[in-house]
Amino acid sequence: MPSMPSIRQRLTTLRTVVLCSLLLIIGSGCEPQPSVQQQQFLALGTLIDLSLYGADKQQTEEAVKKISVRMEQIHHDWHAWQAGKLSQLNQQLQAGQTVELSDEQRALIASGIQLAAQSEQRFNPAAGKLIGLWGFHSDERPADPPPSEQAIKNFLQHAPSMAQLTLTGNTLSSSNPQLQLDVGGYAKGYAVDEAIRILREMGIDNAIVNAGGDLRAIGDKHGQAWRIGIRHPRKPGVIASIEVSGDESVFTSGDYERYFEYHGQRYHHIIDPQRGHPARGVSSVTIIHTDATTADAAATALFIAGVHDWPRIAKQMQIDHAMLIDESGIIHMTPKMQARVHFEDGLPHEVNVSP
Repeated sequence: MPSMPSIRQRLTTLRTVVLCSLLLIIGSGCEPQPSVQQQQFLALGTLIDLSLYGADKQQTEEAVKKISVRMEQIHHDWHAWQAGKLSQLNQQLQAGQTVELSDEQRALIASGIQLAAQSEQRFNPAAGKLIGLWGFHSDERPADPPPSEQAIKNFLQHAPSMAQLTLTGNTLSSSNPQLQLDVGGYAKGYAVDEAIRILREMGIDNAIVNAGGDLRAIGDKHGQAWRIGIRHPRKPGVIASIEVSGDESVFTSGDYERYFEYHGQRYHHIIDPQRGHPARGVSSVTIIHTDATTADAAATALFIAGVHDWPRIAKQMQIDHAMLIDESGIIHMTPKMQARVHFEDGLPHEVNVSP
């Protein structure tokens, strides 16, 4: 799971996401329409922004309570380094044991195995030790140097991957004792999917669940689509917007989300599990997909795949709406994404559309 930010980081995130929520969710203006109920709360180590159309205040408060409880449960059970069910599961796997899973554990791990295979292991939740090696298994990133090349080489020799998990019914085992699961690359998406499930069980069919800028939108606002902004990876504000309605998730992975600097070099948290270093060449990737779990994983996978390989990986993951911004500012898109993106910064952009 994403790390819990410091108080200063929380306040910064709060200010940023509140502004983005007003700009991204309400549509043509910054003033919320009277028929849209909005509530914000902290969960998953980030700000959750809940926008409900057609719901009253009591329904909204009930939804916030149910969703926050569920998200905190997910955060506890699947946290990458704090004591919980995932840390216990990792200890058992590393000891060579066969683990009995709950139905929820089985479903999330099975999804991770499938998504990793489709991405050719670019998305690799089995590489938890590598993430920890880079210092991102911490609430506060220590001011230590990057890991040594020897330490990275030692990890790569074992090459943990989701393909080394054996899932039979509700039992799980691994052939690699160096494998350590870290589901942070798609647990936020899973939590957002769970929030939408709760809303639908409550009879709420027009809503957005926004988790720190990543979201899933269902229904619409009295026939009007939800308007969603895509953050500029290098400047404040949004670079583009899209309209969504029905049931769609919009997730972005960017090199600006979590990083540290050492001797003038910037190291971000999206680590290429096949190279052992932060992925290079890409600034951000935005995905639209009906399923938030898939969108979350695909944004990471395409970021790591890079400028040359992302179209192939997108096709294998059945992603037809993707936008990648490379480190030079060139924008790469699928045709379906191009048809929906509206640039908001008023600047000319070099755009490459993948066939």
